[in-house]
Amino acid sequence: VQLQASGGGLVQAGGSLRLSCAASGRIFGIKDMAWYRQVPGLQRELVATITAGGLTNYADSVKGRFSISRDTAKNTVYLQMNSLKPEDTAVYYCKAVIVAVSISDFWGQGTLVTVSS
Repeated sequence: VQLQASGGGLVQAGGSLRLSCAASGRIFGIKDMAWYRQVPGLQRELVATITAGGLTNYADSVKGRFSISRDTAKNTVYLQMNSLKPEDTAVYYCKAVIVAVSISDFWGQGTLVTVSS
């Protein structure tokens, strides 16, 4: 089982990006999915979560600007990021609780988002 994140890049402040993260392998189901971000030298922080039933939660810093969604058929989670700010610059990681041989947390490899002022 692996998670593959994509969609990062360089964008000007006020712009938008959409991140994707697809799970592959021998998967029987996926429970919660989430996006985190990390700035070098700082702790990884939770950005947004989505349950298997579609309930979402966001960090205060991104509420109203970011939107998390998932496509169950594609085992994919998305993060739509609008009104980006320079302080959103970070490496973004996806995480999923996956039911495979056992129930475990899996992390994607990270995708860099850079917001220029």
